[in-house]
Amino acid sequence: MSDPQPASGRLALAQTTLGVLALTALIVASLWVLRPFIGPAIWAAMVVVATWGPMLRLQRWAGGRRGIATTVMTLVLLLLFVVPLVMAIVTIVGNADRIVDAAKAVAAFRMAEPPPWLANVPMVGAWLVDLWGQAEAAGVDGLFERLAPYAGNLTRWFVSEVGSLGFLIVQFLLTVGLAAVMYQQGEAWAHTALRVGERLGGTRGRHLVELAGGAIRGVALGVGVTALVQSVLGGLALAIAGVPFAGLLTAVMLMLSLAQIGPLPVLLAAVGWLFWQGDTTWAVVLLVASTVVGTIDNFIRPVLIRYGADLPLLLILAGVIGGLFAFGLVGIFVGPVVLAVGWTLMAAWIEEEHVEVVVAVALTEETAPVDPPA
Repeated sequence: MSDPQPASGRLALAQTTLGVLALTALIVASLWVLRPFIGPAIWAAMVVVATWGPMLRLQRWAGGRRGIATTVMTLVLLLLFVVPLVMAIVTIVGNADRIVDAAKAVAAFRMAEPPPWLANVPMVGAWLVDLWGQAEAAGVDGLFERLAPYAGNLTRWFVSEVGSLGFLIVQFLLTVGLAAVMYQQGEAWAHTALRVGERLGGTRGRHLVELAGGAIRGVALGVGVTALVQSVLGGLALAIAGVPFAGLLTAVMLMLSLAQIGPLPVLLAAVGWLFWQGDTTWAVVLLVASTVVGTIDNFIRPVLIRYGADLPLLLILAGVIGGLFAFGLVGIFVGPVVLAVGWTLMAAWIEEEHVEVVVAVALTEETAPVDPPA
């Protein structure tokens, strides 16, 4: 008779394989169903982790009532979306006549003759004069024709990344709703995350979950607060200098600062516009203010990032910029978390190898025979 053991072993292997395949299919199907909620859930988790401290302080001020603190924080999140949107709409509607006049002025613009000193620029003078002549001959219409392909690509990219305004509003409202649930049950969510980390990697897995939370707080403080400070100071400088559309330009500066580009492109463009208008005094004042606003992040960001997470500053900045290109806006938070976890795992692995070598050397020294004295 044949031995039944091989048959039972093959049966167990088949059961295990089918079980793993079924579990994988279930996970993939679940993620497919939850796909519309993944982005808002990530954003909500990032916002809650970054603002958990203020929420607890608000709860203490409310006499320990979590419901009041959750309601206030949810209203604040709603205001962060509603107020900029309303300001942008009011700015555009209030300056509709100026926008039309500016469009007419651009359409009627004709370039003058190149200045005499342009031809005397070393090495590139003749090329600049020729380029000026081509632009003068093409006019505004020719320039628009040349820029049309790039504008089309930019428009398609913007539509693919942002989508329609209605979809964006739905996504934001969903994020706020999930954030409210996480505020209300934050301890349970945190306990679940820590337990998952322990199941995956023991004590080290729990430490990685805590490190991810610290990285999120560090990025939120270092990147978010710095961008907010720079955009607010830049917006005040624009408003004081009398630059039009200061509110709209402030929102643009905030987005550029979050993308790690900074507010200088907007501020320097405003300085050039003031010089073009002949307002030299305010142009110089705004240039000095732009220098301060554009460099203040070098002092604020490192302090805030190290306050949230004890990680190398270069690692955080690389995660912010790389995550932005890889995952979009949510990558500003996802990128640093991924790099922080990877950095910690590599450092732990290197340290573990070092400890093993030190222990091996110590044991070798203890067991080595001692030469008798002469």
